Amino acid sequence: MPDQAPDRLTRAYALIDAANARDPASQAELYGRRMTETLESFRPDAPETLKIAARAQHIERWTIPRASYPEGRIAYLTWRKDLQKLHARRAAEIMAECGYAEDEIARTGALLRKERLKQDADAQTLEDVICLVFLAHEAEAFIARHDDGKVRDILAKTAKKMSAVGLAAAGSVPMGDRLRRLLGEALTQG
Repeated sequence: MPDQAPDRLTRAYALIDAANARDPASQAELYGRRMTETLESFRPDAPETLKIAARAQHIERWTIPRASYPEGRIAYLTWRKDLQKLHARRAAEIMAECGYAEDEIARTGALLRKERLKQDADAQTLEDVICLVFLAHEAEAFIARHDDGKVRDILAKTAKKMSAVGLAAAGSVPMGDRLRRLLGEALTQG
């Protein structure tokens, strides 16, 4: 029986994972896998373009450190936009190598750049998945470093990014008492 080449999505995942395996903090590959797992649970019928965008959400993020930008909100937002461009460019390179068409590559890039968030169902799904991964895997460590007021503010901003379906899914995310209380307070204040 001849060897079968992996399908293009499996190959794209492997290339994204290989890129993320070079993360000096050893977090990017795990984050990508968590994004994929959460997307599969949240929206099992997601198109391949969205699946790749989820897996590549933080591809090679460590190559543009936040510390390489000045302090302040404007610099922070510039850093975030530059990261989105990097993620879209790297995903495009990988997708081209795996045989994806230009329109599929462009679509994934638009998702990674968060174009038309709130108007585009796939872009909104990606944002919901990002928020769900944060709540499930990162929020507890984050809230341990901050006071209730700052945490409520961040959680309110997170909730505003989410759709009603995403917020409903957030309700089933296992979380500690403090996080659950602060999330509830953030939702009632926002």
